[in-house]
Amino acid sequence: MFANKYIQKHCNFNPYIHEKPLADVGIITVIPCIDEPDILRTLESLLSCLAPKSLVEVIIVINESEVADGRIRKNNEKTFEQIKKWVSDYSKPFIKFYPIYPKPFPNKWAGAGLARKVGMDEAIRRFNAHNNPKGIILSLDADTLVDKNYFTEVENYFLNHTDAIGANIRFDHIKAGIDAKLKEGIELYEAYMAYYKEAHAFIGFPFAMYTIGSAFAVTADAYVKQGGMVKRVAGEDFYFLNKLTTLGKLGKINSTCVYPSSRVSSRVPFGTGPNMRRWMTDETDLRLTYNLQAFLDLKKLFDRKDRLYSISENDFLLLLDELPEVLVEFLKKDQFFKQLNSLNKNCSSIQSFKWRFFHIFNAFKILKYLNYSHLKHYAKVSLREQIEALKTLNGLW
Repeated sequence: MFANKYIQKHCNFNPYIHEKPLADVGIITVIPCIDEPDILRTLESLLSCLAPKSLVEVIIVINESEVADGRIRKNNEKTFEQIKKWVSDYSKPFIKFYPIYPKPFPNKWAGAGLARKVGMDEAIRRFNAHNNPKGIILSLDADTLVDKNYFTEVENYFLNHTDAIGANIRFDHIKAGIDAKLKEGIELYEAYMAYYKEAHAFIGFPFAMYTIGSAFAVTADAYVKQGGMVKRVAGEDFYFLNKLTTLGKLGKINSTCVYPSSRVSSRVPFGTGPNMRRWMTDETDLRLTYNLQAFLDLKKLFDRKDRLYSISENDFLLLLDELPEVLVEFLKKDQFFKQLNSLNKNCSSIQSFKWRFFHIFNAFKILKYLNYSHLKHYAKVSLREQIEALKTLNGLW
């Protein structure tokens, strides 16, 4: 079985679902859920979907910390019972729902990342039972709705793109019926995410993408090879998806859409909910963003990456003279030549070097540079102006 070693190493718990999976289960959706009063809307949205060729399972993981207060525990227990009753009352032949309620998670790791991991590891057990490495794991959130063609379009994408190891799914935050300021905030946040992704693409970063926990899919085989979901309190989607890009092609599914909530939240330190909270309380100004020039600085380095193959330290120092001062300062502080030298020792050709270069100058390092450059040199500037400047430069977006 394709995942035996992974299960032995990473799944140090007994299966939560005792009912054996049917052989033709091809899609398993995983939903972390904590103190969520409206999850039945999400489940009803999934139940209303068109049936794909394969069967679908939905695993809802009640997410609870060992230090959760009494109110959250009470609400989680109520939610668990509501879901079990709903499942018994509503069903369709193509889809089955499995709510699970693990024992409270250690406070150090309690969060969406660990809850997703528990659910996705459970999905791996079920795909492994029938040795199905091409099974599709969908990541969704408990406050998210989906289009009716959600399952069929995801299934069709992977049937037609057999080399894809995963995919982003088009998203559009729910804006109907919300406060005017909140609507402005979510529209700015979406504009920022688009700007951030397109700026990465423009400077030559090959893995430019959205990292939204409620809007991606991964094959079971790729999930196992990547080492599973990361146990982070927040930002697990960003870390997981960017690590996944080292394995192969991560595609885009634009023929269906998921609709995450725009609501304010304090559950995690960053992401949509916390950004909306800070926007609504005037703690942050979403009209400001990273200066485009900081991205263009990186483009000067990326455009010269071929020259970095088998480069000596002396030649590397000479190349730095061609780069902006703040970027040079960052590269030296980051000891980038040591990383580069190690990469070169493990690359036998420029082709492998060009691919693996972005495994060391990855999305994490880009974000690190952007924050460093804005602390040391640049200031946050108008988002709208940067969007227009980027559109002028690339002529496509």
